[in-house]
Amino acid sequence: MPHDHHDHSHAGHVHAAPPPGGAFSMAFAVGIGLNLAFVIAETIGGLAAHSAALLADAGHNLSDVLSLGLAWGAAWLAGRRSTARYTYGYKGATIQAALLNAALLYAALGFILWETIDHLRHPAPVNGWSVMILAGIGIAVNGITAYLFRAGQKSDVNVRGAYLHMLTDALVSVGVVLGGGLVMWTGWTWLDPIISLGILVMIAVSSWALLRDTVRLGLQAVPNGIDLAAVQAFLLKQPDVTSVHDLHIWSLSSGDHDTALTAHLVRPGGADAAWLSALVKGLETEFHIHHSTVQVEDGHMPGGCHSGCHDSVPAPELATASH
Repeated sequence: MPHDHHDHSHAGHVHAAPPPGGAFSMAFAVGIGLNLAFVIAETIGGLAAHSAALLADAGHNLSDVLSLGLAWGAAWLAGRRSTARYTYGYKGATIQAALLNAALLYAALGFILWETIDHLRHPAPVNGWSVMILAGIGIAVNGITAYLFRAGQKSDVNVRGAYLHMLTDALVSVGVVLGGGLVMWTGWTWLDPIISLGILVMIAVSSWALLRDTVRLGLQAVPNGIDLAAVQAFLLKQPDVTSVHDLHIWSLSSGDHDTALTAHLVRPGGADAAWLSALVKGLETEFHIHHSTVQVEDGHMPGGCHSGCHDSVPAPELATASH
């Protein structure tokens, strides 16, 4: 019977659960409140001013309210502890929320595009002052909300989605203000839906990278910033390691500190706890991989026991380290 050695040393790493609601609960609450109030005001103002640009901006801001709510709910779920059924916990909810937010965003863009085309076919007089005042308020609302998320947007795709949406909206509101002034100055009512089309294009382009990243996370791709070949080379350089196979690297959540790795290493004589602990620490230091599981196969034994092995075939001596 094979003899397995298991080392569960965490090398000083603490797997503490995040606080319920995530580190940005107040930012989400304030952002949702501000944007919901602004959506109501902008919708009323857009209808009164016959402005397609304002209605387009209001529609997008409504999708942002939904997006912030989803992101907040996912952040809360990510803070819950793992269970016997969900052994990884609920961190993956942030990835699913980001994917759903991207789908909602592009669905909203399609609806707004339809409304904008109708305004192009049937232009109506636009109240430039109302447009400029409401869009100016939008600059403040979206700018403040984006500021609340700026600290976490570099390390979490879920938070980055909220940040980019708010920052984009602030810039779009600047465009609406300029558009309202141009309509007042020139009297060209067709400028308003043209500006609306420009807003749609800007939102679609700015959101593409976020959509791409969330799809990659959902497909468990190697995270951005990690070179699979470099990790493999690092493992092969470890003392007495002769080969590496079944190497997988993926993200457990939308955060940069939830990268996981599994790998099989062939090393004559197996490995002891100290060697495994040093390897796991090296992966964390060199590549910021905080959750690694390494199985070491004794190269002196007949090939590793992969799928299809039978009890009559001697299995290699194994050593496994989880971090």
